[in-house]
Amino acid sequence: MNNVLSITSNATKQIKKIMSNAPNGMDSVVIGVDKSGCSGYTYKLDFGKSSDFENFEIIDQDGAKVLIDPKATMFLLGSVMDYKEDKLASRFVFDNPNEKSTCGCGESFSI
Repeated sequence: MNNVLSITSNATKQIKKIMSNAPNGMDSVVIGVDKSGCSGYTYKLDFGKSSDFENFEIIDQDGAKVLIDPKATMFLLGSVMDYKEDKLASRFVFDNPNEKSTCGCGESFSI
C-alpha cells in the first residue's frame, strides 16, 4: 500500500535529525492514531525498532524510516506528513484529507 502516507522533504530531514539522537537500537519513527483530544483523535509519534513491529507499513524515504501502525492506516490514507517551523513552534503536521474537523489548538481531529 503506497498511498497511505507521503512524507515531505522537510519531514524527512527532521526525522533523520531526530533519529541521529534516538535511543540505542531505535531505527525508525512509529506513527499511530490515538482516541484522545477534544475532537476525537490525535497523531502519535514514537521511536521504534523496525524488527519489533510486524504487519506495520514501512516507508523508507531517503534514509528516514517510518512505520505506520495498522490500526492507524484507515485514518491516514492519502495524508501528507510535513514539518513546519515558525517563530513560536516547530512540529510535524499532517495534511489529512479524511479529517472532517480539528480542534482550535490543532492537536486533535475528527473523521
